[in-house]
Amino acid sequence: MDFAFDARTEELRAKLLAFMDEYVYPAEQVAHEQRARLASPWDTPQVVEDLKAEARRQGLWNLFLPDAEHGAGLTNLQYAPLAEITGRSPQLAPTATNCAAPDTGNMEVLAQFADEGQKKQWLEPLLAGEILSAFAMTEPDVASSDATNITTHIERDGDEYVITGRKWYISGAMNPDCKIFIVMGKTDPDGADIRRQQSMVLVPRDTPGVTVDRAMQVFGYEDHYHGGHAEVTFDHARVPVSNLIGEEGGGFAIAQARLGPGRIHHCMRLIGMAERAIELMCRRAVSREAFGKALAQQGVVHNWIADARVTVEQLRLLVLKTAWLMDTVGNKGAHTEIQAIKIATPRAVVDIIDRAIQLHGAGGVSQDFPLAELYAGARTLMIADGPDEVHQRSLARREIKKYL
Repeated sequence: MDFAFDARTEELRAKLLAFMDEYVYPAEQVAHEQRARLASPWDTPQVVEDLKAEARRQGLWNLFLPDAEHGAGLTNLQYAPLAEITGRSPQLAPTATNCAAPDTGNMEVLAQFADEGQKKQWLEPLLAGEILSAFAMTEPDVASSDATNITTHIERDGDEYVITGRKWYISGAMNPDCKIFIVMGKTDPDGADIRRQQSMVLVPRDTPGVTVDRAMQVFGYEDHYHGGHAEVTFDHARVPVSNLIGEEGGGFAIAQARLGPGRIHHCMRLIGMAERAIELMCRRAVSREAFGKALAQQGVVHNWIADARVTVEQLRLLVLKTAWLMDTVGNKGAHTEIQAIKIATPRAVVDIIDRAIQLHGAGGVSQDFPLAELYAGARTLMIADGPDEVHQRSLARREIKKYL
């Protein structure tokens, strides 16, 4: 593994860093002000559309997608430092570059598993940033950490599928530009193989029987920038059989293929969130005094900052190693490392942001700094894409198996 980034990555890093300084950071406050004046808080502020246009003009677009036909054609190792940079402003930068979840995972699913008609209808406008999408898997009535528990039914009736079920925390679904749901449900609920019971179908938002019931909060935040997290009811919603993604019974395998890249993307951005927290911590430490001396002279503050720097450097190396393995031996070959970063990164970044909040005092939990929102986002990622305990269980079993 080479620790030096290649020329293309360095070029894109320089362009992206300049884009962040010139456009993204100044837009953070503007976006808040514009959103407050919108008719609906779920609408997209104009400054976000302006950022998207500028990012696309500069070639900072669809950087996440390794498929050169549809995306930038970057490897995971090339994309890792770029995703880290966008993580410094997670509310704006990923969206501005068309690299925000859940659309990234959905575009990967469509690029890999959809037929040509589905790609034409849904992938192309997603790649162009013209529409948004949502991934409907999690349910309120079962432990969704085990995807085989899902109860949504996808029943065939002639040339149509009938979808019935209730989903929640469906990211992006509150935004009116979210036009398509990828819905995971059971086409064969009594099948002998519990991992072949599930399928995925494309369900347009305007399908009769689809109701976006309410926005779910995350630590009190509605997460407007990511289109919110909705509770959605599918009440005998009918779609053509041609809306099936892949084959019947392939839903679980598609979900696993989707989650591998999604997990490392989150961890890449988390490192950027930690770097933003460290920067804010240092700026606060040199600008405030307590008990007769600058906070930067307090021993406990030294410890917080030093520990944060050491932790971030360790996490970055583990994430880069994982990205490199995904590129060289595939997602299955990098399974242990993907689980390791998914366990280690959110919990460590939560601790770093927590220290930054502590250093800022009341300001740390206020709307005047991004720390509270960063904390909510990082803490949520200890649950999203599989809770820590599920990954620990799987990783431990793999380690123990070596000695049996």
